[in-house]
Amino acid sequence: MVDPSPPILPPTWANRAAQAKAELRRAARAKRAAHVASLPAGLRALMLNRPPAPVLAMIPQGATVGLYFPAGDEAPTLGWARWLSENGRTVALPWFAARDNAMTFRLWSNPWDEDDLAPGPWRALQPPVEAAEVTPDVVVVPGLAFTADGQRLGQGGGHYDRWLAVHPQVTAIGLAWDCQITDELPVEPHDRPLAAVVTPTRIHEAAR
Repeated sequence: MVDPSPPILPPTWANRAAQAKAELRRAARAKRAAHVASLPAGLRALMLNRPPAPVLAMIPQGATVGLYFPAGDEAPTLGWARWLSENGRTVALPWFAARDNAMTFRLWSNPWDEDDLAPGPWRALQPPVEAAEVTPDVVVVPGLAFTADGQRLGQGGGHYDRWLAVHPQVTAIGLAWDCQITDELPVEPHDRPLAAVVTPTRIHEAAR
């Protein structure tokens, strides 16, 4: 009788790389959660409340800035959103029509009011469908881990990687807690280094 079960094949390089990234993501999430839990709530509220001057040099007056709406233990962006909106920039947030649709950006007209936002297909808050679709001049990118030279480990969905590949002219800046900076990360051909990574205590600018 022939055994109908398929043969066990050796793991491919791609499978090994995916497994390694999955393990890195688990470790990075746990490290970030522990770091955020150790911060007093009052101190967290004061951190990252406005873009530092070297970053503002990358965000000219009149620019449209794509920010993410923070979820869970992600570095906060609401202070940046409000400061930028008050100081001559326009703020946009990621927007998805459905899980299998590409990420776009839509204007967030009033960063002081979250009532006009609603959970999108990935449960992150996003603007309503009637908000204008825009292409930001600068995007502030979330992630689980970053290197000082601008490499990034994302959540694994690839939304920002695909969007940045289509918009290579857009300046991309990472925002993170200090614990998220690591010495090295696995890099694939499609990975695009960020122009800078900002933490509460440092600005890591990639070599140009």
